[in-house]
Amino acid sequence: MAKSPVKKMLEKHQNLVHSEDMKVVSHVQRKDDDWIVNTIMIEGYEIPFKFRRKKAYKNLNGSLVNLTYYPITEEIAGLEFEVMKVVRIKVA
Repeated sequence: MAKSPVKKMLEKHQNLVHSEDMKVVSHVQRKDDDWIVNTIMIEGYEIPFKFRRKKAYKNLNGSLVNLTYYPITEEIAGLEFEVMKVVRIKVA
C-alpha cells in the first residue's frame, strides 16, 4: 500500500507536526510584496499559524482544517516570538 504524502513528509522531516480537525477561530490575510501572508489562530492555541500564498485564500473562520507545520522563531522589533509555519493546509 502506498504511503500518503503527509506520511512521507513526516518521515523525511523530523520537526514536522501534523494535526487534523483543528478549528480556526481567526483568519487574517495581508499583502507582503508579491505574497499574501495568512495568519490563523486555532482554538486552544495561543500561537499563530502562518503561511504564504501568491493569491488570496478563502476565509477560514470557523472551519475545521488539517495542518502540517513546524515551530519557528520570528524576531519582530528585537523581540522573539514563536510561530507555527504551515507547510500544508487542507479544509477537513
